[in-house]
Amino acid sequence: WSQVVSEAEKIVGYPTSFMSLRCLLSDELSNIAMQVRKLVGTKHPLLDTARGFVYDSRNNLQMRGLVVLLISKAAGPSTAELSFQHDMVSGIYSSQRSLAEITELIHTAFLVHRGIVNIGELKSCDGPLKDMQFGNKMAVLSGDFLLANACTSLAQLQNTKVVELISSAIGDLVQGIYYENSKSSEENCLTDDIGISRWKEQVFLSHSALLAKSCQAAMELAKHSAEIQDMAFQYGKHMSMSHKLHSDLQPFVKESSSDTMAFSLNSAPAILHQEFRGREAWLKQIREIIVHGLNSPPDRCACVFQQLQEAIRAGKGVTSAIDLCRCHGNRALAALERFPPSEARDALANIVYAVTRFP
Repeated sequence: WSQVVSEAEKIVGYPTSFMSLRCLLSDELSNIAMQVRKLVGTKHPLLDTARGFVYDSRNNLQMRGLVVLLISKAAGPSTAELSFQHDMVSGIYSSQRSLAEITELIHTAFLVHRGIVNIGELKSCDGPLKDMQFGNKMAVLSGDFLLANACTSLAQLQNTKVVELISSAIGDLVQGIYYENSKSSEENCLTDDIGISRWKEQVFLSHSALLAKSCQAAMELAKHSAEIQDMAFQYGKHMSMSHKLHSDLQPFVKESSSDTMAFSLNSAPAILHQEFRGREAWLKQIREIIVHGLNSPPDRCACVFQQLQEAIRAGKGVTSAIDLCRCHGNRALAALERFPPSEARDALANIVYAVTRFP
């Protein structure tokens, strides 16, 4: 994955960034960084989010902006925009580069907002309440700051349709996160009572809509046809669905199974496992594993976790999730066929291959 991203960045002319340099050097962001440093030594998740921006090379945070730049270059200039080709650098319009930065700013803002802690659920072991309250204030304010910068840059593109597309993507993100939070807050709810079709709808809102609509918006900025815009949307949608499925599958397909990786009972393999077993049978199996784990000292939480993981791995959920991941990957590759052969198109295909390959 890192090699694919590195090669793709060379094609678009420069390493992508989750924020523009102008934003990084601004006095406002410097002040936010100083305030976030006060969280060092606390257990507030905003600190891990901030560290991730700097150190997380495994789950490349710049993926969305990079895809927007690649698909912009793959499509090239349209016949309607030939007079503006002097505005292109490395085959990409400056407005499309701005859009890539806007996409990353929006994604980053929502990552920061997701770090807000529910004060009502805190335990004494989570640390002083005032630290968590301060962290929440910083998460809200810094996330809002990034989102405001994105909206300002969006208005400067002076394209009504692009503003409409990206605004609707922000609305999709809010709706998707609302669904996630409303389910997780229900009492005694071990897993969501949803099928894979409902899971896909929710994942589209919270993970895929921003990239899909940003890819479409990049084509609109270059005045490409409605057909090319739709193909760009389809690539962004299905590639990001594959990316999410690949991420959900990692705890179940990693060759080194000595360490159990964190996973959600609402991830794709678990949802598919539930569909095959039936909800009541799956809930019964979960309860039996939990009861057995409670009677198994000393590390009972790890024991329960590992047994749940093995139960899902032993069913049909994992292989079905792999098939679904490859299905979305194939649909993304089919959308790319509408673009002329180029290095950028090959890089977009390699990204799909990277997230649909399993050990």
